[in-house]
Amino acid sequence: MNLDFSQIVPYIPFMLEGIWATLEFVIVSILIGLVLGTLLALCKITKAPLLKGLADVYTSIFRGTPLILQLMIIYFAVPQLTGYDIPAFLSAILAFGLNSAAYVSEIIRAGIMAVDKGQTEAAEALGVPYRPMMFNIILPQAIKNILPALMNEFITLTKESAIVSTIGYLDLMRRAQIVGADIYRNFEPLLVAGAIYWIMIFVLTKVGQAVERRMRQSD
Repeated sequence: MNLDFSQIVPYIPFMLEGIWATLEFVIVSILIGLVLGTLLALCKITKAPLLKGLADVYTSIFRGTPLILQLMIIYFAVPQLTGYDIPAFLSAILAFGLNSAAYVSEIIRAGIMAVDKGQTEAAEALGVPYRPMMFNIILPQAIKNILPALMNEFITLTKESAIVSTIGYLDLMRRAQIVGADIYRNFEPLLVAGAIYWIMIFVLTKVGQAVERRMRQSD
């Protein structure tokens, strides 16, 4: 096997910088996905047909098309229509945030529907307004039930973040490609990048499990 990791040693700091570059837009995307996904979930369970229909159409579009296509449309096609270039970082958080919101909305909707209807009926009987009831009673219980699914979505988002290298964003994958092109060897930098991704996912998984245990103990 023709392997020589010594050549990529000088590039290790450059590749490690890609960890923060990756996590930076992934964290922002997750926050967008959570906020927008929660709003979409509430729209899906509302009695207003228009809001429910719009939320269902949104989810259908973003779940029914590839994430890389959405990224390409935002980065390449939208500037063609508007005449303004969208930076790679902004394109990444928009594509990933909007895409994640579609999946998160379904997860949260399922969690809300799983909460005992007696909770809602009791709150209504006590005269609790809809908004406080939803945010103070229903959603906290739903989050406990759907936390594993949410963590799985965030882990998937972190793994899929590698596709932003296609628009030139200097994430971990893109930096591995640059190193490979510079030293004319691709296996070593890609293997190192794979190991770093695995470590990030491993840490995220452990954090998720710790949070889940903590929430169960608080019941």
